[in-house]
Amino acid sequence: MEQYEFKIDSTASRERLDIFLSTQQTEISRSRLKKLIVEGRVTVNGEVRPVGYKVREGDQVTVQVPAPVPLDAVAEPIPLDIIFEDEYLLALNKPAGIVVHPAPGHYTGTLVNALLHHCKDLSGIGGVERPGIVHRLDKDTSGLVLVAKTESAHKNLAAQFKKREIRKEYLAIVKGNVKKDKGSIHATIGRHKVHRKKMDTRASNGREASTEYQVIYRCKDWSYLKLWPKTGRTHQIRVHVASIHHPVIGDQLYGGKSPNLKMPRQALHAHKLELKHPVLDSSLSFNAPLPPDMEIFLQTHGYSFPEKIDALQK
Repeated sequence: MEQYEFKIDSTASRERLDIFLSTQQTEISRSRLKKLIVEGRVTVNGEVRPVGYKVREGDQVTVQVPAPVPLDAVAEPIPLDIIFEDEYLLALNKPAGIVVHPAPGHYTGTLVNALLHHCKDLSGIGGVERPGIVHRLDKDTSGLVLVAKTESAHKNLAAQFKKREIRKEYLAIVKGNVKKDKGSIHATIGRHKVHRKKMDTRASNGREASTEYQVIYRCKDWSYLKLWPKTGRTHQIRVHVASIHHPVIGDQLYGGKSPNLKMPRQALHAHKLELKHPVLDSSLSFNAPLPPDMEIFLQTHGYSFPEKIDALQK
């Protein structure tokens, strides 16, 4: 059990209790603070107050934070490709085929199960001993995933994503010859009105979404792209490229199946992340190399990887 105490001065008088506490520290998220207030673990002058209580000058606020409880998931010794790790966060290269979070049908063998085994220093996020996966990749998308190990790191990284301060770069192989060398796709994304597992640019409840792209290589039947999603909607890249009639090869949900262009899964890879360290504020840049299945596809279909040739010549 940890305990925090705050004395209200004139500058904070009349602020909501939850807002005041969220501005006084970075360790606990506002949603977690609200839960602590509702649970009666926050007192003002020794009395439990509601979330919307307006603090007054001279009030003594006490917050009791219980020790994190174990997550109801099994730690499993699943190998992880760690790109970077310190006491606050880690970045890893997720292979295609692994689910990020336990869910019906996938209670074991997930990234969370692997991280619970790997991380021996989780301080607890939201009151639970769990890794704070700040963003998700689909099961069959490979590449970089950021994981917070403390609540303060999780809060900071989530804010960077929300403010669009983290630069994300993906690599994809799509069907067809993308005519423009570079471009932007601006189309709202929402849940498909009939197929509930799909997202749709024509949904009535769509939210703003934007993706920039550049062609690395093209031929008659397929194109190799770099993409930079500016927003973080569900299935965003997959939906956006399908909306311009160039679905990701192997993406059976959005029209990427092809008898002539075979991939065992959707050819989409989270290649690069640029961000600020959530605690030290230093600049970080992570890269995950192209996975073997995408590299084999490109080699088989005539792409010569000039970047590798350049490296050998240096």
